[in-house]
Amino acid sequence: MTRPRHEPFESTAPAPEIDVRRYLDGAAGFFGAAANVIMQLSNPPVGYGVVESPVESGNVMVHPIKRLRTTLTYLAVALLGTEADRAAYRQAVDSVHKYVRSRAGSTVKYNAFDPRLQLWVAACLYWGARDLYERMHGPMDDDAADAFYRYAARLGTTLQVRPDMWPADRIAFDRYWDENLAKTRIDPTIKAYFEDLIDLKMLPRPFQLAFGGLHRFLVTGLLPPHLRDEMGMTWTPRQDQALARMLRLAGAAESVVPAALRSFPLNVYLTDMRLRRRLGLRLV
Repeated sequence: MTRPRHEPFESTAPAPEIDVRRYLDGAAGFFGAAANVIMQLSNPPVGYGVVESPVESGNVMVHPIKRLRTTLTYLAVALLGTEADRAAYRQAVDSVHKYVRSRAGSTVKYNAFDPRLQLWVAACLYWGARDLYERMHGPMDDDAADAFYRYAARLGTTLQVRPDMWPADRIAFDRYWDENLAKTRIDPTIKAYFEDLIDLKMLPRPFQLAFGGLHRFLVTGLLPPHLRDEMGMTWTPRQDQALARMLRLAGAAESVVPAALRSFPLNVYLTDMRLRRRLGLRLV
């Protein structure tokens, strides 16, 4: 497979419009991670790319801790890292993504280097971050929301998404989101993978019993209604009210802790990545 040609990162970048750390909640990753994975993988080429991937070290069902580190490190590098951090992690991710492509007998055609698929993944990450922030803290004002949206393009451009592919503004994004969410579908193969993920089948049995019910509640409540229907899930107004109270309480608690604690664990994973890079260790 021919590796894609990358444009070099600029050595100097303009100062960011916002301090993105103000809008990062460590708790949001706990609440929304699995629901966001379901959003991403409900795009069939993304889903089959993950389910059929030959890269066992990236399989969450086999190596859940390593997969968690890889994913959170990517988010940390994309949102908090320097241009050098992003270039190094991009190279590391590309070294794995080159193996993730459909074969002759694959049910769905996919290629991990496809920028359109990466755009969908980045869109899910942005949508989920915005949704959880507003559920926990209330709506951002328009200026902050616009600045956060423009900054969030890094979730895609850290890999192969070109800057011009990121929808021009929030209105354009919402149009892109609605159109592409409507095209998502969850077939039995992908649904079985999601059910194991929701039930925490990758973790020891005591963890499944202790946290599986809460995890399913969170995933169900945070999925867009279309994907909830695709999964055959039910969700009541009473459950929605309970989730809203839980998230508002978590948001109130996070609003009074220091920024470093609010950014945990992303700040820790960024430090870990930089240490690994300095020591010459594998990044993914």
